[in-house]
Amino acid sequence: MTGMERDKKQLLSLLKRDAFNLKQVKLSSGKDSGYYIDAKQATLSSEGAYLTAKIFLGMLKNEKFDAIGGLTLGADPILGAIAAVGYLENKPVQTFIVRKEPKKHGMQRSIEGKSLKPGSRVIIIDDVMTSGSSALRAIEEAEKAKCKVVKVFALVDRLEGARENLSQYELVSIFTIKDFINNAPKT
Repeated sequence: MTGMERDKKQLLSLLKRDAFNLKQVKLSSGKDSGYYIDAKQATLSSEGAYLTAKIFLGMLKNEKFDAIGGLTLGADPILGAIAAVGYLENKPVQTFIVRKEPKKHGMQRSIEGKSLKPGSRVIIIDDVMTSGSSALRAIEEAEKAKCKVVKVFALVDRLEGARENLSQYELVSIFTIKDFINNAPKT
């Protein structure tokens, strides 16, 4: 078993233990679901943040990009972990966060982090994707800043339309709902 496979197995175990719930909930998309993955319960823990960053950094090593970012709040802990672990491993990564709405004071930015230059090649990241609407919002803001979105990454793809809604971009996920339950319930 490789280090990456070991890290994925450990992260999946952590997500199943701390973030996965089989109960009826309403998703941010407005849909009702018989299960919920609250990935922040794992990505905000020391172990989960480290493992998530290690896995994503491994997946990013052959990608050509200038920065990685995503919509607040799901992407925030992942991006912070990637920046910190990347620095510690002497593989620095520029990150950015897209606000849900522009700040009303100060610089009134929609994107926080080191300013992106027009033409920057960016990767968009999210924790759990259902329809992909959070990633689409981040993509919209990155493209308004004249950046080129080269790929989209997710910690978990619920397999409920994100891939189809993001069809003009390549979506890569560490896990899908099939890693959590067989025959995932329809929402």
